[in-house]
Amino acid sequence: MSATRRELPRGLSAAAALLLSATTAAAVLLPTAAFAAEPDSVTSHAGATTAQERSRIDAYWTAARMKLAGAMVPEITPVPEDDTTPDDPRPLPPNTPDPGAVWTHGGAVDRSVGRLFFTFSDGYDGSCTATVVNSANRSTVVTAAHCLRGVGAPAADDTWQHNLYFVPGYRNGTKPLGGFSIKSTATSSRWDADPGSTTSNDVAVAGYDTGVLVANPSAEGRRIADVTGSQRIAFTEPAAGEFIHTFGYPKDRLNDPSAKYAGSRMIHCAGPDRPAPKAPLLWGESCDMTHGASGGPHFARFDTRTGAGTVVGVTTTTDDLAGGQPGTLYATRLGDSAHRLYSWAQARY
Repeated sequence: MSATRRELPRGLSAAAALLLSATTAAAVLLPTAAFAAEPDSVTSHAGATTAQERSRIDAYWTAARMKLAGAMVPEITPVPEDDTTPDDPRPLPPNTPDPGAVWTHGGAVDRSVGRLFFTFSDGYDGSCTATVVNSANRSTVVTAAHCLRGVGAPAADDTWQHNLYFVPGYRNGTKPLGGFSIKSTATSSRWDADPGSTTSNDVAVAGYDTGVLVANPSAEGRRIADVTGSQRIAFTEPAAGEFIHTFGYPKDRLNDPSAKYAGSRMIHCAGPDRPAPKAPLLWGESCDMTHGASGGPHFARFDTRTGAGTVVGVTTTTDDLAGGQPGTLYATRLGDSAHRLYSWAQARY
């Protein structure tokens, strides 16, 4: 975890958004005794709070910069070609397993889920996935905590990502519904641990990889949920075999020409839920998404006709860290800690 982003291509620096690339542990990864003893609270961080800063961030995220977010050497990485998979207005049959494919069926999910961009402390750009959820302020977005920060002192500027920018419905470098800078973010205080003794993996497998964002209004002054719509959210216990739909923007092909996805379109997976053998607080489904899918929603009770469901988790990692069948994408399920973060976020106007 101490390696810099350029030393470790899969982005395990500061939080590089990719617990997805962690080395598999030999034993079951359980919450530490220290975590059990310490109280869990909300740690927040201010984002773009002035009109000047919001305008600067909006201008920063050009089409080319968004397309290359996550490239290890963007200076020489070819800009990926557009994904021209045709849309299909027919709804996907209910409870149809899907190990990974471009989502072509439209609906509410095409507007409320998007690509979350940011800049690492070393100046390179990255991306995750995030979702607009029902909230009192109509401005609350959920993602993974490791997409927002690394383990470390919350007052240290290099603990957090910069230039945060959410593009709902992102497609091929475009902003179909505009782009939204972020007013403030929050994670569990578990992330405030000493990085010399605690890693991002430790915090994530203990069930604390939920992050929340409060989006600034659009350039026209509209709250994000009034532009995109929003998804239901719930803080419930997982159940083995529950059918879950997952969405994200994986982008491995930026650094591996043989990989399947370049972050150009939203990808969908679906299947029955199961706990991770080496990280039993994480639950997942068969899915070929990896880097860039972090923070993406795991939906229960998803209606393929309308594209609406209930967010019950956010993507954290794969079987590389959590074990189990190859090709499994695991989520941090939303529980008490996530509920505290959500309550904090929706009270911010």
